[in-house]
Amino acid sequence: MKIRIQGNSVRYRLTRSEVASLKKDGYYREQTAFDGKNFTYAVAAKENITDLEAEFQENTITLFVPKNDSLKWPDNERVGYENKMILKDGQVLNLLLEKDFVCLDERLEDQSDNYPNPAAITKK
Repeated sequence: MKIRIQGNSVRYRLTRSEVASLKKDGYYREQTAFDGKNFTYAVAAKENITDLEAEFQENTITLFVPKNDSLKWPDNERVGYENKMILKDGQVLNLLLEKDFVCLDERLEDQSDNYPNPAAITKK
């Protein structure tokens, strides 16, 4: 799982196996170690919501996706979900959850678990 934070915008990108784990377990998380402390980012299925939501508690950003969507997502062509969450102080937090596609340019990272990129054109 990749996370990108820029200003009031949080974007998660999940590989095929991570999307499958979200469907199966209702939760997926990763951690980044910082000299004795961990920064955790997670995605969780949640009942009784209709759009993405997020919270930041105990050094963890959790992105919540409606449970019904988390169950259907691995088996459909939908790329992702987006929401502009209004915070208690009136600010807007942009949330985006996407399937992680294989990059079109050369990368050193392992992309074998990424979704095929629909923009890739195979020439025979």
